[in-house]
Amino acid sequence: MNLVVTPEAVDHLKGALERKKDAAAIRLGVKTSGCSGYAYVIDYANAPTDVDLLIDVDGLTIVVDPISEPLLAGTTVDLKVEGVNRTLCFDNPNVVSECGCGESFAVGASVPL
Repeated sequence: MNLVVTPEAVDHLKGALERKKDAAAIRLGVKTSGCSGYAYVIDYANAPTDVDLLIDVDGLTIVVDPISEPLLAGTTVDLKVEGVNRTLCFDNPNVVSECGCGESFAVGASVPL
């Protein structure tokens, strides 16, 4: 799977993982949500399932479920810092539209679901 996580995002996620002692990895995925169809999910993974894809990025283990994999293919995850606020941002080439509030997105018909 082609997933890019910038060094800033890796450092941020490693720090979050270090504070959550019972977690083994970071789970990235999507869920059906919002007015456009999908929303990103970032969570801790205690134990990946047999069907999960495991991605190592500079020592950070990222877990992606098989349903989310085609929706996240080619995505770049970056950390945006504005003052004291830090936000993980997704640059996803599969997205064809986003809702006005920026919480959900729609994908093109070429993405296998």
